[in-house]
Amino acid sequence: MNRRHLLLIGCLQAAATSTALAQSDPKPAALVDAAARGDLAQVRALPERGADVEQRDANGRTAIVAATAGNHLAVVRALIARGADVNAQDHRQDSAFLLAGARGHTEIVRATLAAGADLRSTNRYGGTALIPACHYGHVDTVRLLLTTAIDVDHVNRLGWTALLEAVILGEGGAAHQEIVRMLIARKADVNLADRQGVTPLAHARQRNQDAVVRLLLAAGAH
Repeated sequence: MNRRHLLLIGCLQAAATSTALAQSDPKPAALVDAAARGDLAQVRALPERGADVEQRDANGRTAIVAATAGNHLAVVRALIARGADVNAQDHRQDSAFLLAGARGHTEIVRATLAAGADLRSTNRYGGTALIPACHYGHVDTVRLLLTTAIDVDHVNRLGWTALLEAVILGEGGAAHQEIVRMLIARKADVNLADRQGVTPLAHARQRNQDAVVRLLLAAGAH
């Protein structure tokens, strides 16, 4: 057999091996894709076929982050049961725990807390899960987070606490009033100012949030 024939046989064998692997192995981000779709059957099946539960897509998302983005609670629970890391962060610094807090996916927050969510972890703005939950007025999520040891006075990169963010980025309606009330009950520092020295009370007055102003004054704000 000459050299040409040997090379041809080698190429054919390599192609056959490549085809076999492609047929037997899931694609690199198949589990992430299935989790994003909320495809519970595939999420359960793919790890049985060798898919890494911590595999990442092009955006650095793990399957549990993708499932959280879609609010697929059953998928999140299945991935946690498989040992998925609820603190793994993607390229945007979102983890399942942090993203669930920001989106107000309270039951996913609950599941990640039970699976060891890091209360000190921070998002791309340097904020804990509590801060965006307060910003967006996710009352039930805030209520749950405040049952933990999360730092109620953590300051993010903007120089804002959860209370400041609730006032500055909230609209002063019923949801944000309840959040301010809960933060006060949790002993948030009502006089902790932003980097310009503006207090929560001053911000509330500037925004004509009269009900919030009354809550802060009753709590000793000045």
